[in-house]
Amino acid sequence: MTVQPKTPLQEFWRLFKKDKLAISGLVILTLLIIAALAGKMLTEWMIIFDPATVRLVDKFLPPLSSISEHVPIEDIPRFGVYLLGTDELGRDVFARMLQGSFVSLSIGFVAVGISTFIGILLGGLAGFYGNVRLGFITVDTLIMRFTDVMLCFPTFFLILTVVALLPPSIYNIMIIIGITSWMGTTRFVRAEFLALREQDFVIAAKAVGLPEWRIIFLHMVPNAIAPVLISAIIGVATAILTESALSFLGFGVQPPYATWGNILADGKNFIFDAPWLFFIPGIAILFVVLAFNLVGEGMREALNPKLRRR
Repeated sequence: MTVQPKTPLQEFWRLFKKDKLAISGLVILTLLIIAALAGKMLTEWMIIFDPATVRLVDKFLPPLSSISEHVPIEDIPRFGVYLLGTDELGRDVFARMLQGSFVSLSIGFVAVGISTFIGILLGGLAGFYGNVRLGFITVDTLIMRFTDVMLCFPTFFLILTVVALLPPSIYNIMIIIGITSWMGTTRFVRAEFLALREQDFVIAAKAVGLPEWRIIFLHMVPNAIAPVLISAIIGVATAILTESALSFLGFGVQPPYATWGNILADGKNFIFDAPWLFFIPGIAILFVVLAFNLVGEGMREALNPKLRRR
């Protein structure tokens, strides 16, 4: 009886599922994505939970509190209770956390998408066309010295400076985080391209006259994507942390949009009177960032057999 060879995806999953911490992180991320999609639907499309409705009569209610009899029936959250309590304006914290999960996750994925695209483009150019001269300097030297210059700046303070100069909006936050965090991806892709361009399959592709764009995108990028994918997964956590820090300082996403960062910022003033306003978004950020890092570490070990646990 012949044993069917495993596909690369099956082999990856076989190794990945051995890491219980990575599986735990994957479960948390799956629940987060479900919560983000549910939040978009329930707070903006169906308006079952309204994160912007002010009910001053119900301010600072703890989690699982019943609604006030004085709140108009059209303003009452469905289920009749505040699952995560209310804030200083009587807004439903559960509704705001639902909306914030979608906003924070969107910023993380879009920002990482921008940074990954820039990193693959610049890293690919540096690795494939590195010896091509532009006057007195090579393409590789030009790109990598520019990367080194960008790495010299403290990334968060660079983002903070740019955000302070631009009108605050969710799209500006996405773009700014994306265009200031591509340096690590560039280095990963360049290193992979330098190794791959000497491989037999690349030399053979050049010998048969395949266009360079086809060699790059169909032969080299798929073989260089593993470290980039791991970096992107961890980069989403970094982007969410950055957005939360900006919102905490008042430079991030502005009301009426709720993000975990500005919920945390609002709650810091009432940490003793209403501690749930501070701890709920703080714990959510902690678990999400931890989950992304656990999944990224699990993928790193599954994609590199030399590093997997015995």
